[in-house]
This record gives sequence, C-alpha cells and structure tokens, in this order.
Amino acid sequence: MFAGVVIGLALGILATSFVAPHFLKPEEKIKIVIQEKEIIKEVIKEVPVPVKEPEAKPEEVKKPEGPAIKLTKASFSDLPGWLNDDFAGIEQALKRSCSAIQKRPADKEMGRGHDAIPMTYGDWQPICGRFSESPELVAGKSSQLMREFLEKELAPYLAANNEEVFGKFTGYFEAELKGSRVKTDVFKYPLYGKPNDLVSVNLGDFSEDLKGKHVIGRVDEGQKFKPYHQRGAIEAGGLDPQGLELLWINDPVDVFLLQVQGSGRVILPDGGVVRVGYAAHNGHKYRSIGRYLIEQGEIEKHKASWGGIRNWIEQNPDKQADLFAQNPRFVFFRELDGDGPIGSQGVALTPKRSMAVDQRFIPLGNLIWLDTVQPGGSTDPLQTLMVAQDTGGAIKGPVRGDFFWGYGDKALAKAGRMNSKGQYFVLIPNSVAERLSSKIEETASEETSVPN
Repeated sequence: MFAGVVIGLALGILATSFVAPHFLKPEEKIKIVIQEKEIIKEVIKEVPVPVKEPEAKPEEVKKPEGPAIKLTKASFSDLPGWLNDDFAGIEQALKRSCSAIQKRPADKEMGRGHDAIPMTYGDWQPICGRFSESPELVAGKSSQLMREFLEKELAPYLAANNEEVFGKFTGYFEAELKGSRVKTDVFKYPLYGKPNDLVSVNLGDFSEDLKGKHVIGRVDEGQKFKPYHQRGAIEAGGLDPQGLELLWINDPVDVFLLQVQGSGRVILPDGGVVRVGYAAHNGHKYRSIGRYLIEQGEIEKHKASWGGIRNWIEQNPDKQADLFAQNPRFVFFRELDGDGPIGSQGVALTPKRSMAVDQRFIPLGNLIWLDTVQPGGSTDPLQTLMVAQDTGGAIKGPVRGDFFWGYGDKALAKAGRMNSKGQYFVLIPNSVAERLSSKIEETASEETSVPN
C-alpha cells in the first residue's frame, strides 16, 4: 500500500507541471518534464518491491517402511527360559539340518535374497562337523552338554522387523486323512500331483535385483505366459484330463486342510500308510478362509479354529465350494518315502523343534530361540529352541513363525488354537557374528568421520 501512495504522489507531481504550462517558454516546458520523469524514476527505485510468499507445499507423506530384519546383539542370559529347556529332540532336528548343510558348497549363501542374514554353508559346516563328532551330543544324552556346545559355537541376536521385535506365531501339524488309491463312492476327493504344464520362473536368472523372486504360471496355446488356474477352476475339474490324481480322500475339508498344512499321512483301507508332501503350488497368494468368514460376519473370531470352520461347513454344505474358492492358492503333492513330513530344507521335520520361517530373512538350517506363549489364549510361556526347516505361504516377515506340533489329534488341537504374540532370537555362528560386528563398526566410523 505504501508503494502505491508514493507512486501516486510522484505521478501527481508530474501532472501538476501540466496544470498551468501556458506561461512557460517551450524550452522550459521540456526541461520540467525531463526533471519530473527523473524524480519518478528515483522514487520508484526507493519503493520496496513486495516479496511473493512461496506457496506452501503439501506435507510429504512418508511411505511405510517395508519389512526388514534388524539384529541386536544379545547374550544367552538375555534369552527368556534358556536354562529351562531340556533340549529333547533338538539333536534329531540339528542332525537332519546338518546332513543337508554338509552337502552344499561352502561358499554358497544360505539365505534366499538380499534381505536374509548373510551367511554361507561354510559358516555352519565346521559347527556341524564338531556336533557330529560328539557321540554324546548326537545321542542327546545331556542337556547341559548341549547347552555348553551351543553357547560356545553360536551368538544370539534379537530379531526385529525394523524396530518391532514382536511378531505372530501360529502352529501347524501333519494332517492325517483316510483315503484310497482308487476312486469310490466314499473316496471321491482327489489329491493332485504336480501338473506338467506348471512352470516356475526364477527371476534372478534375468536380473540380479530380482534374486530370490519367482513367478509361477503356464504357457498357453499362443505361447503366452499366463497365471495358472485358481483353486475354484481346479476343484471344478479343470485338471481332470491330465490324470494327476495320486489318492482319493473321503472328506473335502481334510483335503483343504492338507493343502494348508502342506504334508500329511493317508491311512488306506487295508491299514497301510502313505505319506504325502508338498510338491508345488499354483502361484496364487494364500488367503485365510477363517478370516474371510469373520469379515463376512459368518463366524466369531474366537470360533475361527479348524473345528469352528468345519462346523460352519457342515451347517452350510451348499456354500463349501464358494468358501474354498476364496483361497485361490492350490497345492500339489508327491508321495514320500521314509521319515516325514519333509520341510523346505529337504529334511524330515521334528515335532516341537521344527519351525517354518520366511527364508527371505531367516536362512533355513539356522537355530532360533522362541519366546512366546502356549496356544489357546494361555499365558503359560512357550520358550524353546527351534530349527528353521520349513516355509509357508502365509509365513511372511522377519519376525514370523509357524510351530510344527507333529501329527494326530493332539497336534491338531495345539496347532489349530495357536495364534500367539512373541519374539525370537537367532543363534548364528560366531564367524557370522564377527562379520556383523565389523560391518556395524565400519558403518559407525563412516557416520562419525568428519570430511576434510
């Protein structure tokens, strides 16, 4: 406003010189006009130019951090319940993992992808060698001897997802079904083997940035790569022409449950037992039908166990197919020989000692100290040593685990009710711990150094 007044005043002065110019000589008129113009220029120079306020930028919305494992060094005295574990069965699980580890190249990374804890099979092989050379350890005769061995060979680190140390722990078991090798009026629900047209592509073969990522699908008649059939299409008979039926089961709910668990025992009419295990899946994401029923208001949250879901299906048999189709993932099986079930590490699982993890973060074969609570809303602690030997479609994240309870009704009862909050410590070889410490020190040095 001040600028407008001053400029107006200057223009007023100029205008005044022309109010009564009739008594001036021509050369005087010219001189006055020139002088007045110079005055205006000087006045305008002195007027402060208003500064335009910068437009307010909208606040940047920070994208949520993706899952990332963070390790914090701990000591064995920090592990809740460490002195109370009798380690029964851990020698069996460790022996099985070591048998797989010893067969791999020493310089090969154990983890899957860039985000896994960096370690090679060579870090574990000397430990496995010393374990195998001790008859007392292999036989599991002394919990104290096992504890001393672990404390000498390994270093505990608390795992976190970024800054969150707590995660979810569920349970699974080896399903037990009744079946037949031939289709009958009773046994009419098939277990399928892996289809010939199912293709799995390792994207890491095409780009280092895609290491650890896979895509699953099929090649159609036009030579185009397409997603594989979803559950609804398969259960409607989409694979019947391929003749993939391994066994026929008497209960469709048991078939669905077997697909979620990934492995099981099929009891034949003559009393024989056929063990089946995971062979492949159709590439689609897993979706919980229990969660779907809760979202639809069909079942209460506390009743969304396998028993509760089965009861709902029995009361709504006409809705069974639609319910199953809500989970588009479909699992294919293979027959197994010997001990089982077989986990993703390629070894037989050990009840109450094997755990499924997300191998993008936790290498299979690594030891984990689990700190959670017993299933079914209990406050009783479940603090025990586990071996990462398996994976699962729903097991995603740096702090996430699926506890293997074994097989039979008791295992089903435990697994079906387990949905516990907890944490875990990863027990890594000392050689890996030394590299991690050196890396942390180097990073800290770079952050505190002053540039010249």
